Amino acid sequence: MVRTTAKTSSAAAGKSKKSRLSNAERSAYFSRREAAKVLRSVLQGDARRRAVGSIKSLVYGPSVKNKKATFALVCQTLKHLSIVKDVLETANILNSRWKRQEELIYIITYDILFGQEISFIGDAEKFLVRRKDALQSALARILVRKKVKQVEDLIDLYQTPDTLKPRYVRVNTLKLDIDSALNELGKQFMVQKDDMVPDLLRLPPKCDLHNHPLVMNGSVFLQGKASSMVAAALDPEPGWEVLDACAAPGNKTAHLAALMKGKGKIIACELNKDRIKRLEDTIRLSGAPNVQVLPGDFLSLDPKDPLFSKVRAILLDPSCSGSGTVAERLDHLLPSYGAGPASDTTETERLNKLATFQKKALAHALSCKFHFPQLTQSGLQKFMMCNSI
Repeated sequence: MVRTTAKTSSAAAGKSKKSRLSNAERSAYFSRREAAKVLRSVLQGDARRRAVGSIKSLVYGPSVKNKKATFALVCQTLKHLSIVKDVLETANILNSRWKRQEELIYIITYDILFGQEISFIGDAEKFLVRRKDALQSALARILVRKKVKQVEDLIDLYQTPDTLKPRYVRVNTLKLDIDSALNELGKQFMVQKDDMVPDLLRLPPKCDLHNHPLVMNGSVFLQGKASSMVAAALDPEPGWEVLDACAAPGNKTAHLAALMKGKGKIIACELNKDRIKRLEDTIRLSGAPNVQVLPGDFLSLDPKDPLFSKVRAILLDPSCSGSGTVAERLDHLLPSYGAGPASDTTETERLNKLATFQKKALAHALSCKFHFPQLTQSGLQKFMMCNSI
């Protein structure tokens, strides 16, 4: 009986201590966990050369709560990742338990060595804080080995310079008109209408909009110019039925819905289960009422299926190398970027596979014109123009 009371008292004390955590401690703790999940998806996708989404799209999905802190942690950890890995290997402090949570370990190690001085709660944090001297000693040995005197010089050896490009945002006209978006964003930033895409706005580089209310509620989407041109080139009319052949992560699908004023029907086809979840989240955020998600491989789609009998147009934006969107996607932070495609034979294999898939997807989409009775010559021409972007 006494033993039970002691356990109960201990548990109550632990719960009381946890309840006294400051807001900063709670925020830091959960941001590291959210950042670790995003970092895992980013690194796994980079290793396979097939990302579930860009760094930004993963961080600013609905499932991540503390977006600004998570985004900063992911980006900064990626910038310092080579150093962090080198420090951990030199210190030789990780056991099998923590090696299975390597993304969280990377995040916390970055925070300990280069981040803010915030109280470190959590088992992983306590494990590394107790070994802070070993981490710092390892960092010092690396400085000697790399023949630099300061940490800043070491960071410069590893770090890839940021590329400055304008920040583009697309106004989701299902929720907000363009003038209202201009007025609201203009309170904080210099904003201009794009001269090619009617619902696209251009802002200065590095504008941080990720916590902006218009972004959070889906009134504005962080979407690059090239991405925004695709649905605009297709130019679907309200009331049409449109097939989005490779829909995830869903920005172009949501753009189609806005151009169609929420009328008609969009059949959004996607094979990858993880990307389907991202697609559904994007559609939900956009408020698009006319999208039907169709899980499955577009290449296996039967054009004779009655489901597609009223399709008027096809949007085909197959997976690509992403070489033109490095800065917007923050791909320059990824481990594969520093190696460069010329020095990586797997990159050549990836590009060959992508080219093969693109050819098959294009051929399959073109074959649909013989079976989709509503796919007019105009719709086919728009498909061809859209696919050429």
